[in-house]
Amino acid sequence: MTKATTVFFSVLCSILLLAVIGLSIFFGATPTGKTLWNNWFHAVQKADDNTRYENRKAVEDTCRAMMASYKSDALTYEQYNGSTSAERQSWADQAKMRANKTAAEYNEFVSKNSYIWNSNIPADIEANLPYLN
Repeated sequence: MTKATTVFFSVLCSILLLAVIGLSIFFGATPTGKTLWNNWFHAVQKADDNTRYENRKAVEDTCRAMMASYKSDALTYEQYNGSTSAERQSWADQAKMRANKTAAEYNEFVSKNSYIWNSNIPADIEANLPYLN
């Protein structure tokens, strides 16, 4: 290898090293660089989530399970609400608390995962669950 080639490769390696260090500092330590980095990977993650069937199936299965739990507690509440028995009235009150807690969690879960369906929620999944009064 000639001296000119060695100098050329040394300068080229130095420039590449400075570029890598500069980009690392830009993307790792500056607000603009962090914003660009995070926006890029957020877009990649969102596209991945939108196109993965496993994610959609997991969200739908969770919704269906929460709806079943809510409906079970709502039916228990309706059955025992207004009972003259203190024990059965206690069952109704507990079922109402569980149903309302499930409704709150469900509504938040659907809200956070609504992008999965692109405003096209499956027919058997409710957009939100009402609270029991």
